[in-house]
Amino acid sequence: MENIEEPIQEDQQPTLVVTEAMRSYFYDMAKWANFLAIVGFVFTVFMIIGAFTVGSAIGTNPEMAKLAGSLGTLGSFGFTAICLVYAFAIFYPSILLFKYSTRAKIGILYGEQASLDEALSKLRSLFKYWGVIVIIFISLYVFALLSTVMIPVKN
Repeated sequence: MENIEEPIQEDQQPTLVVTEAMRSYFYDMAKWANFLAIVGFVFTVFMIIGAFTVGSAIGTNPEMAKLAGSLGTLGSFGFTAICLVYAFAIFYPSILLFKYSTRAKIGILYGEQASLDEALSKLRSLFKYWGVIVIIFISLYVFALLSTVMIPVKN
């Protein structure tokens, strides 16, 4: 019998076949991500403008502080700081979406593997960001629930 041996290639990597339908899906996702990023940028600008205008109005008019509710008790600096934190919380995922959309479009249209890799890296960062936000909110809800159960009610 003949001993037929096939050469073993150690650096063989599995190949991934990207169909035209998949390319179309990626391109559509990139277009929607671009739209959502632009909307996020607009909301960020409105939040920043509101932080400084309403913040200064709270500082000059005590009635505005009453209208702002619990945020009004923080004063003008506190209100501005809280609004700027919210603006950053909107801006960061918007910039990740924008970077994803631009790199994904380039990667899909021109077949650039590096651009598509970078786009998926930005998408991964976006999901990590939202995962951390969800963990923070779940922790705050658990803390609020435990604090309401543990604090005795005084008559």
